[in-house]
Parts: sequence; structure tokens; C-alpha cells
Amino acid sequence: MTMNADGTGRSGSLAGRIGVCSWSLQPRSAAELAARVRATGLAVVQLALDPLRTGALPEAEVRHALAVAGVDVVSGMMAMAGEDYSSLAAIRRTGGVAPAATRDQNGAAATANARLARALGISLVTFHAGFVPHAPADPARAVLLARIARIAEVFAAEGVRVALETGQEAADTLLALLPELAAYDVGVNFDPANMILYGMGDPVAALERLAPWVRQVHIKDALPAVMPGEWGTEVPAGQGAVDWPAFFRVLAAAGVRGDLLIERESGSDRVGDIRQARALVEGLTGSRG
Repeated sequence: MTMNADGTGRSGSLAGRIGVCSWSLQPRSAAELAARVRATGLAVVQLALDPLRTGALPEAEVRHALAVAGVDVVSGMMAMAGEDYSSLAAIRRTGGVAPAATRDQNGAAATANARLARALGISLVTFHAGFVPHAPADPARAVLLARIARIAEVFAAEGVRVALETGQEAADTLLALLPELAAYDVGVNFDPANMILYGMGDPVAALERLAPWVRQVHIKDALPAVMPGEWGTEVPAGQGAVDWPAFFRVLAAAGVRGDLLIERESGSDRVGDIRQARALVEGLTGSRG
């Protein structure tokens, strides 16, 4: 590892590429998606699969637009039905695969998304599992574990691995769960901002522990909540509480090879914020989009 002039660690080039999450760009058409990806200066995307599955963004049009624009799809994302992010209490009730009311709907969507991922040549799909109970004896934990395993099986049947988004539980809770899913090759999509938004601990310390499981990284930043039990605030990368130099030092030291996908879920200038995040990542890692 080399050092910058200011004494901060510079990781050197990481193996993963820099890209952008398609949903961050809020595209209303395939052409708009391709144009906005290119406007960020990037040529790599994590693709939300559900709009293609439902026909909101026709698959053939997305394929054509991204191919013409020279944009590579490196992974997919699946959203779970009925999720309510209006408050922490609401998402705790409705998040991920835990709610019984949406189990069948999520199962059917997973089957269709797995086939879609294979058709698109995608080998990794990420999703939020929901809030994992910390206590091993909690009956809800066994239910959640079984539902995650079932979704992982569905994707594995199509040659696709899955990774769980971080943030809705502390690193220790996730670390206890992952070995129980080892047979299904379930990994982690590490999002440092989510740890802050949900009040689930320091993201750098969490990354140090979860690094062996990390398949992909989301580049996102946030400020902690002012009041306990409330959401933190997402901000442009570099303006929040994530210690990015330390974060990339941990990634490099651990040999994490996953792609670095910029995610921006608020703000009125998302393309501008994503370009800013790209410059931050390139400056600290030596990687290029």
C-alpha cells in the first residue's frame, strides 16, 4: 500500500470495477437508463431486475440500449414485495422475506428473476433479507433462515449466487447467520451507509469482520440519526460519516474482489452526486470506472 501526500492510505487498484445502481438513476425507459449511466461517466451497472420482470422496462429494449451504449451489467438486484420504508418501525414489519403475507409473491418473483438473471448472463443478485433476530432461539430466525435458503436455492438452480444487503442487523448477527447458509453460497453486499442509516454500528469495523463474505460493495454515505429509533440521513459520498480511506484500506487488505457500485437514493442531482462518488473512489483506490 502506498501513501498519499496527506498521509492517508491509498489502497492501490482494487480488482472490482466501479459502476452504478440502475435504480439510483430513476429511469423511465431503457434509453433513459443507458443515457444516464453514460452521463455518470461509468460503463458498469447493477441492474434492478423487477422492472424487467414486470415489463415496466422491457427486457429486449434494456438489452439493446445498454449494448449500444457499451454498458456492462455485472449484477442484479431483487426487491421484496410490500416493503414500506416510511419509518424504521414500518420496514422492520415489512422488510425482506420475513412477512408471511408476501412469501408466495416473493417466491414467484425469485423464480422469474433467477431465470432472467441467467438469460442476462448475471452471476450475482442481491436483496434485503429483512431484520434478522439476534437470538438463536427466536422462532422468527428459523423462519427467516429457511426463506433465505429457499431463495438461494432458486437462484442457484439457474447458476446465480445471492448476497444479502447489510444494514438491517449488526455485523455480529449477520456473522452468526452466514455459516448456517454456507451450503447455499450466500454472501454479503456490503453497504456502509446502511449500517449508519439503521444505527447498526461502525461500517469500517463491520467490514473488517464481514470481509470474507463480501461479494460486492455499494458506495453510499450517510449521517447518523439525531434521535434513536429514527432514520439516519443519506448524503452524497464523502459528505457523511463513512471513513472512506479506512474503508478502502480494509477492502484492499482483505483482498475483496467485488465490484464497487455507487448507489444514491435521494437528492435532486443524482447524476452529479454519482459523478462525485466516482471521483472519490478513483482518488482513493486508483480504480477506474
